[in-house]
Amino acid sequence: MDEKLKQLNIDKSDWTTVKFGDIAKEPKENSKDLLAEGIEHVVGLEHIDTEDVHLRRSATLEESTTFTKKFAKGDVLFGRRRAYLKKAAQASFSGICSGDITVFRAKETILPELLPFVVCNDKFFDYAIKHSAGGLSPRVKFKDLANYEFLLPPKEQQAQLAELLWAMDDVIEKEKEVLERLEVIKSSLFKKFTDQEENWTKHKIKEIMSFNYGSALKESDRIEGDYFVVTSSGIQGTHYEYQTEGPGIVVGRKGNVGQVTWVNNNFWTTDTAYFININESFRHIPLKFFYYLLIAANLKRHSIATAVPGLNRDDALLTNVYLPNESDIKSYLSKFEALDERLITISDKISSSQSLQKSLINQIF
Repeated sequence: MDEKLKQLNIDKSDWTTVKFGDIAKEPKENSKDLLAEGIEHVVGLEHIDTEDVHLRRSATLEESTTFTKKFAKGDVLFGRRRAYLKKAAQASFSGICSGDITVFRAKETILPELLPFVVCNDKFFDYAIKHSAGGLSPRVKFKDLANYEFLLPPKEQQAQLAELLWAMDDVIEKEKEVLERLEVIKSSLFKKFTDQEENWTKHKIKEIMSFNYGSALKESDRIEGDYFVVTSSGIQGTHYEYQTEGPGIVVGRKGNVGQVTWVNNNFWTTDTAYFININESFRHIPLKFFYYLLIAANLKRHSIATAVPGLNRDDALLTNVYLPNESDIKSYLSKFEALDERLITISDKISSSQSLQKSLINQIF
């Protein structure tokens, strides 16, 4: 794949300037009887992911819906409301969709396989945003999108480009499958620490550690320095002073309740989070192990429902966890760290592949 990209030298001398309306239409088909027509999939804007060419989710008819607009397998569903969210995906199934979605269907002038990539590029989205109308929830009409101009390659070259772009997409999808498998493995390991295992000891979190308040530090008061500032959202910038010696663990108190952050060096915990102190009798255990233990504890379930969600510290400290025998602790820690390393590596590969794919789509169209 890399060699193909290196050799790619796109000659657009025989490409034709066309309008979007020349290569796509908006089928205005409505369902009159969902059950009789065998409709199974219901798609709203929430089912389309930003900058993802695949339609991965849908609702079912068991859930209440007023949607009647039909789409077919192979159509591209475009989020016409708030186009800046960049939602457009090709359907791998037929169904009905929201009125906030415009259905694009390829005309004979373009291969259907290429249409998703014409739509999923920055120039098309920028055009859609520019031609959207409305206040808080701007929408764009197909009649305006139909005037979008771009260069269209001849059919033979369309096939070559479609093959290349979908091959790139296949690489990304396979990388995502690896990522998902690693996440499943990690989740299964986490589950062990909240279920009773043979010869494991049960503890309440308060027997192992304490949750300590951080100190207020507004963004306007921060002076860039060598020490991380850690909030309930994780690491958020730096400061010239530190409050806690690292390495350390921080747990979200307000906002991102229960989020657990690991910090390698000295740091400042803000007042939206707690920093962790391990009780004396457990300090012989590697600190990083307790980072994973707190993730496994799923402290988010102890959120207090207020305008700004908060962590119920008392309930969190009473949470039961289970510790393996000391000879196994280092083994589990090694497994978690190895998984994290692989997760970071594959996530970086996915980001790199997606950036390359996006760059090529923008170059072509």
